Amino acid sequence: MANTYLIVTYSEKDAAKALGAKWDSVQRSWYVPEGRELAPFSQWLPKDGVATKATIQNNAVENRDHSELAAPATRGISLSALLGGVSTIVSRAYQTGVWVMVEVEELYTVSGHIYLGVSERDHNGGVLAKSQAVIWQRTAQTILPKFQSDTGIQFAPGMKILVRGRPIYHQRYGFTITIDNIDSEYTLGELAAKKRKIRERLKTEGVFTANKQLPYPWDFNVVLVIAPAGGAGLGDFQAEAERLEQFGICHFDYIYSRFQGEGAAREICDKLQKAMSIYISQNNTLPDAVVIIRGGGPVNDIAWLNDYDLARYICDLPVPALTGIGHERDSTVLDEVANCKYDTPSKVIAGIEQTIKQRTSDAKIIFEQLINTGIRYIQESKLNTTLLDTEVRRNAMQQLTQGRKTTLALINEMKLNALNEIRIASDLSAGALQFIKTEAKVHVQQAKQSVPTLWNQIVNDANHSLKAASASTFMMATTVLDNARIEAAIARNVTKDSMEIIGTSAKQIVQSAKNDSKALMREIVGQGPEKTLKRGFAIIRNQEGKPITRAAQTVTGSTIEIQFIDANVSANIDQ
Repeated sequence: MANTYLIVTYSEKDAAKALGAKWDSVQRSWYVPEGRELAPFSQWLPKDGVATKATIQNNAVENRDHSELAAPATRGISLSALLGGVSTIVSRAYQTGVWVMVEVEELYTVSGHIYLGVSERDHNGGVLAKSQAVIWQRTAQTILPKFQSDTGIQFAPGMKILVRGRPIYHQRYGFTITIDNIDSEYTLGELAAKKRKIRERLKTEGVFTANKQLPYPWDFNVVLVIAPAGGAGLGDFQAEAERLEQFGICHFDYIYSRFQGEGAAREICDKLQKAMSIYISQNNTLPDAVVIIRGGGPVNDIAWLNDYDLARYICDLPVPALTGIGHERDSTVLDEVANCKYDTPSKVIAGIEQTIKQRTSDAKIIFEQLINTGIRYIQESKLNTTLLDTEVRRNAMQQLTQGRKTTLALINEMKLNALNEIRIASDLSAGALQFIKTEAKVHVQQAKQSVPTLWNQIVNDANHSLKAASASTFMMATTVLDNARIEAAIARNVTKDSMEIIGTSAKQIVQSAKNDSKALMREIVGQGPEKTLKRGFAIIRNQEGKPITRAAQTVTGSTIEIQFIDANVSANIDQ
């Protein structure tokens, strides 16, 4: 894009130069350098957008003639004349308003007129430009309601806005910008851009969903709550929370902090961090959750919570964070990174109550299941004990019968063996006796035939042999009887040991069954309703002592009994 030449009279050259116009000594004309905004120079632009050669030459002649005729002032000009000239230059340069981006630093109202302090800052927060601005009463009554209706944002310091303003310079009051319109879309875009930047940074760091990935609390016993002191949203939350605390169901630790204004996000972080450290040091454990709540309000008040450091702290929390900020239509970065978002503070406490109710219902169902399981186990244990007792008795009788049979068989076998031994010994003794008699007769005959003198020797030998045979027979009989007695004693001992083992085993089985039954009963008793009663609940029974769980189970005119943790109370059903 080439330089844009202007049609500037000599009297207007200072105004054009003040706005950035340059003098072309060749063309003898003022021009706007390439890349500069043309809007401030609109009054000097050619109607068709192009300055003709003749126009440039005429303009050059006029500028040359004035420069040659002008003579330096010997006494100077007045300040009002100088500032009046500046006012004229500014007025001519900006005959209509220009859209400009500003940040509101201060704001106050006088007689319906709104006076602003506006500025432009760099990325580091340094001031690049600063000015005063004003919205006159009639203009304010038109543009501000529309702006607040379109954006939901209350006009306040700290906002970045796109306004249409006309620069005005007054000899007495100095420079100011008169604002006649505000672009609502720009302000909404700025808020959305800020949230998007925070969101993208957290995602890049890999922590955007860190708190969401924590499991939602299974039950609530202790909750840290941070909110603005005295806020309406806090009052709604506490109205329900106090009922839970009254019955000892859940405890709430409250932390108060500013939720809007410069430094509010940092204050929330610091107070939450301090409260977490104190709780962990005192209890050696973590709370069940952290709740962040505030009532509804203008969008720009809630926008103070769109802060990177605060969002990062919520992402890094080791416990689930629950948010209830503003109304249903309000949304902040904290809602996006929190474990669970609720529309309002009232819905946060309602969600906590619903979880507690669900866990109570689950506990009731589990308790009833335990009771039914315990009864079934007792019945099964009784049946198993009876079966085991019958089995033990039957096995004992079988063992006793088998022992008797085995003992009787052993005794009969020993008797038979003893009789066989006696018979064998008797047979041996008879044979030996017969042999001796025969030999004796032979020897007698030989003695009688041989030598009479040997008679006495033969008689002596015969007597000796008879005595030896008798002694041998007696010893063999004694041995057989001793063996029989020993085997019979062994059989008795074996039978006795078997009976003792059977008796001991039977006692151990019965005792083990008794111990299992007692342990089961202790476990069932340990899971009794006392824990539920301590949490503020009661058990209602009918006249037969059976639990009542539904209203349909009651009968008009009947008496019920309500069991509390410390006593029972009777009541009558009227309707």
